[in-house]
Amino acid sequence: MADPILEAAARLHRAAAEGRPCAPVRDLIGPASAYAVQRELTRARTAAGAHLVGHKIGLTSPAVQRQLGVDRPDFGVLFADMAYADGAKVPMARLLQPRVEAEVAFVLDRDLDEPGADVRSAVAYAVPALEIVDSRIAGWDITFTDTVADNASSGVFVLGEALAPLERFEPVECAMSMTIDGELVSTGTGAACLGDPLRALAWLAGTAIELGDPLRAGQVVLSGALGPMRPVGAGNEVAADITGLGTVRAVFA
Repeated sequence: MADPILEAAARLHRAAAEGRPCAPVRDLIGPASAYAVQRELTRARTAAGAHLVGHKIGLTSPAVQRQLGVDRPDFGVLFADMAYADGAKVPMARLLQPRVEAEVAFVLDRDLDEPGADVRSAVAYAVPALEIVDSRIAGWDITFTDTVADNASSGVFVLGEALAPLERFEPVECAMSMTIDGELVSTGTGAACLGDPLRALAWLAGTAIELGDPLRAGQVVLSGALGPMRPVGAGNEVAADITGLGTVRAVFA
């Protein structure tokens, strides 16, 4: 009998490799096995030479949680080849069904390997970020199980150039506005991200310890959307402004 975890991982891997979205994987696994599928995909990518540089937090919005019938956030991993510089051209060829959202990103300057540690003191600085979420599942027909297995629907990400230590930037108080081709398409605040982006970081730090893979110094953490995500296509220019952090921009080619 085929291992359902390996079968689900193979389905998602095939979709990414062939550039064709696949059927959901919830016919193969349940929520309890979703992170096992994600770990299998992470193991395969790492074995092939990919370098893990951090994590992303998803499902931080109560509205999205209600939509998917869950009461908790999720997370995925970030690899070096997913990162783009501020203002860079992001190739549509590596994406399937991209949607963009603006976030606060944290870069850590010490490990978070003790339960209950003060996450604020572990942050070297915050930067504005665009996360381009993507799904290997056709039509974004996802449940919690599907998105977790699919690396929390990760695509690529863009980090801004402005760096703000938390001594002069309070994440929960920030306001965000995002435009596509100059048109305002999304607004939000730090409080939209699990009540506070630092609360989201604390959740991830605790969860990572429970799973035996603590957050490490130097890693990037995308803390979660500050406002609604929007579809993006070739030729679009996306810019986001986060008060206290500045702007971040990407062009889709």
